[in-house]
Amino acid sequence: MRWQIMLMRNSTVNDRSTGQVVQGKTSCGLNIPAVLGYGVKTNLQGFLFYKSVFPSLESLSLALVANLKDDMNINADFDQRVVVDTTQLAWVDSPMAGVQRKPLDRMGEEVARATTVVRYQANAQFSRHVHDGGEEILVLSGTFSDEQGDYPEGTYIRNPPNSTHQPFSVSGCTLLVKLRQFHPEDQTSLRIDTKRADWYPGLVPGLTVMPLHQFEAVNTALVRWAPNTRFNAHVHPGGEEIFVLEGVFYDEQGRYAAGTWIRSPRFSQHKPFTKEEGALIYVKTGHVGL
Repeated sequence: MRWQIMLMRNSTVNDRSTGQVVQGKTSCGLNIPAVLGYGVKTNLQGFLFYKSVFPSLESLSLALVANLKDDMNINADFDQRVVVDTTQLAWVDSPMAGVQRKPLDRMGEEVARATTVVRYQANAQFSRHVHDGGEEILVLSGTFSDEQGDYPEGTYIRNPPNSTHQPFSVSGCTLLVKLRQFHPEDQTSLRIDTKRADWYPGLVPGLTVMPLHQFEAVNTALVRWAPNTRFNAHVHPGGEEIFVLEGVFYDEQGRYAAGTWIRSPRFSQHKPFTKEEGALIYVKTGHVGL
């Protein structure tokens, strides 16, 4: 999905056929891209259609675990669409006792560009380390901690490049973690309690957006879909990544229950909707293949 994750005013579009990013002004006076998605009424149409074929979830689950053991390259072709039901993946032990992982994509060995579901058992901890390429975390359940504080379910965290910490969990927790996927100049450190942060209207009735982060053309948000909400077909020039947090999300290519991770390549297109279940999704756009 192409989400605009800031509430815009006085935004304009110069090229309706290509979706060229045009500068707009937010309600708080910051300049950010105005043509990035659902949260701003740009009414863009006429995008290219792109669609790719993906193998079964069962075969992918087995391949993920095998690949992790073999060469540590998992879903490393960013020109391919990938769908993973993370509830069907086996946990893989990390080098630290009590910390396990479900790899979603990965390029490299233990220090890698990676997207992973991570589980901390109660009282598990990780040794102090540096994130030379930055770290992004969404706490899916439980409470995650480091020397800076405690982060309950729903907390969104950004640790910028070259930041350091010593994480742990007293009660146990599950996280969505993205490593080494920051622009070198993106030095913003964030701690957002998404249980309390504001929601803004989306482009269609039933759609609300919570902005989390924006840097250049890369945007991150939570998007809540009321039951039976539909959106127009649209393209993702910079690709899109979704993690379904609640409910069931749909498009013309399938049904995606809570726990499903979807990565769509650059210039992919779809027409998403919900049924009676509604959905809450984490969405990142503009970053695939960078």
